[in-house]
Amino acid sequence: MARLIEQTSSFVSRGIVRVWFGIMLLMTVTGMGQMPIFKRYYIADIPGLGWLADPYVVHWVHYLGAIALMGLGAWLVPVFLSQRFRFRFTASGVVRLVLLALIIITGYMRVAKNLPGFHWSAALTVFIDWSHLGFAMLLGIAAIMARLRGSAAYVRLR
Repeated sequence: MARLIEQTSSFVSRGIVRVWFGIMLLMTVTGMGQMPIFKRYYIADIPGLGWLADPYVVHWVHYLGAIALMGLGAWLVPVFLSQRFRFRFTASGVVRLVLLALIIITGYMRVAKNLPGFHWSAALTVFIDWSHLGFAMLLGIAAIMARLRGSAAYVRLR
């Protein structure tokens, strides 16, 4: 599990870290579910995973995960700012937060694209879609690399 903090004297509990991991796992699964891979490769035939074959359900669960992620982020920012003199971001934490910000921005653009009366060119829509997917893949790679290097924490004590 990715750690948000490096040492036990942190500003978030292990429960919050588990919630963060759960939301990121949900966003990864439902993000991949935007493509019809779960039905194509019979993963949706596994008992309990049938909902992954319905693109509307997967889409709305992805939106709910995004709302939960934004809510957790909105809670974490003031908590971190209240203790900013005790902690500082690690290099891998900065990289992952920048990638997460880019995912959020392109995600908002994708949501806007789906609103009625909102039109972008097809080329811009494809660019946003591929950017969102690319940033998500880079975040996954950065998280795996940080974990393998033993620097999975986002912040550390000063």
